[in-house]
Amino acid sequence: MLINAARVLYFRWCIAICDRNCKKAWGICERPRIQLSDDEDDVYYRGDDELGEAPDDPGTYEGGHGKPYSPDEFPNKWCVRQCERCSFENEGEPIELSDWSSGHYNIPR
Repeated sequence: MLINAARVLYFRWCIAICDRNCKKAWGICERPRIQLSDDEDDVYYRGDDELGEAPDDPGTYEGGHGKPYSPDEFPNKWCVRQCERCSFENEGEPIELSDWSSGHYNIPR
């Protein structure tokens, strides 16, 4: 599997990685979800297996940066702050790549 990795300054220096699947990146604020209760944080984010391709411009911007048109444009501020497919940790700590092939509950079940 190909991934992108970059050292970025996000409050402090850290490593950011992504799965290079921009066509499936909605941004965490726009990713389709199902509300499960009255608690606004109690949601199920739909997985890639439930969705088609994400829009080229999901309408979210971070520091003037929008979703990249190609994984070769990684990282920009949108990638690190908004993209649900981007994972980052402090240097020296293990990084787990997010898997969006199936859905995610925001509150563990």
